[in-house]
Amino acid sequence: MTGPDPSTLLADLAAGSAPFALIARDGESVEVLTGDVVDVELLADIPLIDASGAPREVLALVPYRQVRERGFVCHDDGAPLRCLVIDERVALPRAEAMAALPSSPVPLVDAGFDIADEDYADIVRRVIADEIGRGEGANFVIRRDFVAGVDLDPRVAALTWFRALLEHEKGAYWTFAVVTDGHIAVGASPEAHVSAKDGIVTMNPISGTFRHPAGGATAETLAEFLRSTKETEELFMVVDEELKMMSAVCSDGGRITGPHLKEMSRLTHTEYMLRGRSDLDPRDILRETMFAPTVTGSPMQNACTVIARHETTPRGYYSGVAALFTPNGNAEGPTHDLDAPILIRTAYLVDGRLRVPVGATLVRHSDPYGEVGETHGKAAGVLGAIGAIPRDVPAAPADADPDAPAAARRPLAEDPAIAELLASRNERLAPFWMNPQDPDGSGPFAGRTALVVDAEDRFTTMLAHQLRHLGLDTRIVHWSEASDADVDGADLVVSGPGPGDPRDDSARMSAMRHVVSRRLTNDAPLLAVCLSHQILADRLGLDLAPLAQPHQGLQKSVDVFGEPASIGFYNTFTARATDAAAPGVDIAADAETGDVYALRGPGFASVQGHLESILSRDGMRTLERLIAHAL
Repeated sequence: MTGPDPSTLLADLAAGSAPFALIARDGESVEVLTGDVVDVELLADIPLIDASGAPREVLALVPYRQVRERGFVCHDDGAPLRCLVIDERVALPRAEAMAALPSSPVPLVDAGFDIADEDYADIVRRVIADEIGRGEGANFVIRRDFVAGVDLDPRVAALTWFRALLEHEKGAYWTFAVVTDGHIAVGASPEAHVSAKDGIVTMNPISGTFRHPAGGATAETLAEFLRSTKETEELFMVVDEELKMMSAVCSDGGRITGPHLKEMSRLTHTEYMLRGRSDLDPRDILRETMFAPTVTGSPMQNACTVIARHETTPRGYYSGVAALFTPNGNAEGPTHDLDAPILIRTAYLVDGRLRVPVGATLVRHSDPYGEVGETHGKAAGVLGAIGAIPRDVPAAPADADPDAPAAARRPLAEDPAIAELLASRNERLAPFWMNPQDPDGSGPFAGRTALVVDAEDRFTTMLAHQLRHLGLDTRIVHWSEASDADVDGADLVVSGPGPGDPRDDSARMSAMRHVVSRRLTNDAPLLAVCLSHQILADRLGLDLAPLAQPHQGLQKSVDVFGEPASIGFYNTFTARATDAAAPGVDIAADAETGDVYALRGPGFASVQGHLESILSRDGMRTLERLIAHAL
């Protein structure tokens, strides 16, 4: 039996009015999905089961505004959580689909960025000074949009752009076109945000952007990029942030593999893969992982607040996901598998206006004009692929045979020098997160209970996973819900990290001070981490001060009570050793600056660094030592 004629099928889609989606994700075929559109309010409302109780396949466009489900702020544009409930699926051979798709260029008018380069550079400066500089987080992604008018039938434009991306943009995780009434999305996303199949959850943090020079990337130019401290630390920070999410949804916390290169037509990225086991409903997995730090920042809740302060317009679907829920036939456990790429490198067409949102990850090392250039490079990756701007094609030698097939270029990752540079990054990382983990409750503190108080940084999920690995029966409670009974009832309280100035009188800071003070007053075992370490230091009479340069995503080797430890730091403020500290308190501090790295006294211990971070090579050993002292 032969399949449908690609020319007829695609021509009918172009001429019709029914919604459809085209997806290329295996290199061999183009999936054509048709059905009915249903808009829902919440992820839990995605209609995975029909009226008869049978599972059905659904493709959902999840807008950025869904972060409201987690209590985070955003500019709410009302973009719908749009579901294509799939009635029919057809697979077309990729070559035949390309031959049948339209290929004439789509002209653009009045094209340009909505925010001028100098204005965007000013935003970068303000975020570094006012947000990272005040301890609001480690990194933030601020977007700008390339906009233009399109005078062409939108369905034809969508099919044309989809074909162009198939032909010219290599390395995409998904190449797709989703066409629904009044809204079109066409893209080539390099990044799988989250997938779930056979009980295995996978996340794929990608960060670090190398813009290919004229004539293409070489091992030499790429090596210079891979040696960049800024690019390396940017990737480590987003891996930490996604491990927070993995630790929330996976029983085994998540394991890191990589790093790898994601080589695309105009850009090359660095990436890791994170994997763990989970039996959650895929909609719950999606909710707990909204959204990728590579397109928002960290910590996630504060990143949303910073985005709302510095972006003046709603994001629409940018940084959301396209989530394909496919029935898997399981009689037990989740009934659907999940495959959800991030909605980046995507062109949106609504009411004749094209919009290509792009963002840069801003960190303490960021150069404002470098970040401007990164947004240009990311926009060009989409616009060049769809033919909206000239494609960079290196000139052929004069004696070249124009009919000769192009020689396949060896992937740069196979170059021995590049492979060595990539592998060397793991020398800095914690073995705990590189190796399989499956806490079984038999650790050195088995039989004890721990309460982790979350001060709005989900590093607490990674901490909780490590505590369970050490044998502690652990639960997490948000600072706003931590009752005195909760605080009094655990064998160990871990007062957690969070953003902001520890000297503030906000409700969150007051609540964390109460937790620390109550445990000290009751002589009850306490471990204070990062922000809470600063609060404890203040309670003990030490000074608090901002650092001259934020330590966001910084790895340092420090002495922790006679034992050297390589630890990751994410702090903008520090406690400083003084003669006024309470008697009986041991202080581990920098000999030159007085910056306090750890404290311990009767029934308590604290640490400024994040022992749970992938940057803390000696994190588990140090955590066990401090807990043993506190208990």
